[in-house]
Amino acid sequence: MTLANQLTLLRVALIPVFVLVFYLPYQWSYIASAVIFSAAAATDWLDGYVARKLNQSTPFGAFLDPVADKLMVATALVLLVDLHNYAFFTIAAAIIIGREIAVSALREWMAGLGLRNSVAVNYVGKIKTTAQMAAIIVLLAFDVREFPVMETIGYILLYVAAALTLWTMVVYLKAAWPALMDDSRNGSS
Repeated sequence: MTLANQLTLLRVALIPVFVLVFYLPYQWSYIASAVIFSAAAATDWLDGYVARKLNQSTPFGAFLDPVADKLMVATALVLLVDLHNYAFFTIAAAIIIGREIAVSALREWMAGLGLRNSVAVNYVGKIKTTAQMAAIIVLLAFDVREFPVMETIGYILLYVAAALTLWTMVVYLKAAWPALMDDSRNGSS
């Protein structure tokens, strides 16, 4: 197994550790869970770098990397919804998680048609991911009673990520729309 794939598997293995640490009854549990999430986010960058630099790209890695990312982000958002029990927060989290599921399904379907590159990750998607990761880390790390300004910053970052999430989903759907409407590809009569 390649080093890049091992890093991706480490990210998946960190998920239960992240959840357990988050729920520990200690004051430091949130900052510790933010550190674990940050380490997982770093492995996302690192596994891609290693795969490119050491020519370790594999079909398994191409499959598992985005799955690991989505599992970690969805888990973090679910935990944060429990902690930040507000309708607008929950809506933003649902938008992000829903989009990830929809775009993953769209990419898989387009790959089956040989058109995966038409829904490849774009620059706005990278900005969305950065805002999303930063929001999660800020909202995990800071006790909002002691640092209310950090809660505001985290919310702003999360809402920016949710808006970019919708924007990128529209971009991907627009790129895939001709294939989606092509009855000959869809098996419709």
